[in-house]
Amino acid sequence: MALTLFPVITINRGSIMQKNVGSADKIVRIVIGLGLLGFALLSDSPARWWGLLGVVPLLTAALGNCPLYSILGMSTCPASARK
Repeated sequence: MALTLFPVITINRGSIMQKNVGSADKIVRIVIGLGLLGFALLSDSPARWWGLLGVVPLLTAALGNCPLYSILGMSTCPASARK
Protein backbone atom coordinates (compact mmCIF):
# COMPACT_ATOMS: atom_id res chain seq x y z
CA MET A 1 0.00 0.00 0.00
CA ALA A 2 1.52 3.31 -1.08
CA LEU A 3 1.29 6.45 0.98
CA THR A 4 0.36 9.50 -1.04
CA LEU A 5 0.97 13.02 0.17
CA PHE A 6 -1.53 14.65 -2.16
CA PRO A 7 -5.12 13.56 -2.70
CA VAL A 8 -5.91 12.11 -6.08
CA ILE A 9 -8.35 14.23 -8.02
CA THR A 10 -10.46 12.56 -10.67
CA ILE A 11 -12.24 14.76 -13.15
CA ASN A 12 -15.11 13.44 -15.22
CA ARG A 13 -14.80 15.35 -18.48
CA GLY A 14 -18.53 15.21 -19.08
CA SER A 15 -19.45 17.07 -15.91
CA ILE A 16 -17.11 20.05 -16.03
CA MET A 17 -19.16 23.23 -16.37
CA GLN A 18 -22.45 21.38 -16.59
CA LYS A 19 -25.29 23.86 -17.00
CA ASN A 20 -27.22 24.39 -13.79
CA VAL A 21 -28.80 27.83 -14.36
CA GLY A 22 -32.25 27.84 -15.95
CA SER A 23 -33.91 30.49 -18.12
CA ALA A 24 -35.81 32.30 -15.38
CA ASP A 25 -32.72 32.23 -13.16
CA LYS A 26 -30.65 33.76 -16.00
CA ILE A 27 -33.11 36.62 -16.40
CA VAL A 28 -33.03 37.37 -12.67
CA ARG A 29 -29.22 37.25 -12.65
CA ILE A 30 -29.00 39.61 -15.64
CA VAL A 31 -31.39 42.12 -14.05
CA ILE A 32 -29.54 42.03 -10.71
CA GLY A 33 -26.13 42.22 -12.42
CA LEU A 34 -27.11 45.20 -14.57
CA GLY A 35 -28.68 46.92 -11.57
CA LEU A 36 -25.51 46.53 -9.52
CA LEU A 37 -23.30 47.70 -12.39
CA GLY A 38 -25.63 50.66 -12.94
CA PHE A 39 -25.26 51.53 -9.26
CA ALA A 40 -21.48 51.36 -9.62
CA LEU A 41 -21.49 53.64 -12.66
CA LEU A 42 -24.10 56.19 -11.57
CA SER A 43 -23.51 56.50 -7.84
CA ASP A 44 -21.24 59.06 -6.22
CA SER A 45 -21.20 57.28 -2.86
CA PRO A 46 -18.07 55.53 -1.56
CA ALA A 47 -20.08 52.27 -1.57
CA ARG A 48 -20.33 52.32 -5.38
CA TRP A 49 -17.47 49.81 -5.62
CA TRP A 50 -19.80 47.17 -4.22
CA GLY A 51 -21.71 47.55 -7.48
CA LEU A 52 -18.84 45.82 -9.31
CA LEU A 53 -20.12 42.59 -7.77
CA GLY A 54 -22.71 42.80 -10.56
CA VAL A 55 -20.13 41.13 -12.81
CA VAL A 56 -20.60 37.83 -10.93
CA PRO A 57 -24.31 37.27 -11.73
CA LEU A 58 -23.72 38.42 -15.31
CA LEU A 59 -20.93 35.88 -15.79
CA THR A 60 -22.91 33.04 -14.24
CA ALA A 61 -25.87 33.90 -16.48
CA ALA A 62 -23.67 34.04 -19.58
CA LEU A 63 -21.93 30.74 -18.79
CA GLY A 64 -25.08 28.98 -17.58
CA ASN A 65 -23.14 27.59 -14.62
CA CYS A 66 -23.14 28.73 -11.00
CA PRO A 67 -20.24 27.35 -8.93
CA LEU A 68 -22.26 27.68 -5.71
CA TYR A 69 -25.09 25.62 -7.23
CA SER A 70 -22.50 22.98 -8.18
CA ILE A 71 -21.17 22.83 -4.61
CA LEU A 72 -24.68 22.59 -3.15
CA GLY A 73 -25.85 20.10 -5.81
CA MET A 74 -28.60 22.44 -7.00
CA SER A 75 -29.90 23.19 -10.47
CA THR A 76 -32.62 25.40 -11.91
CA CYS A 77 -31.99 24.08 -15.41
CA PRO A 78 -34.32 21.43 -16.86
CA ALA A 79 -32.72 17.98 -17.10
CA SER A 80 -32.99 17.96 -20.91
CA ALA A 81 -30.85 21.11 -21.23
CA ARG A 82 -27.98 20.07 -18.90
CA LYS A 83 -25.17 19.53 -21.39
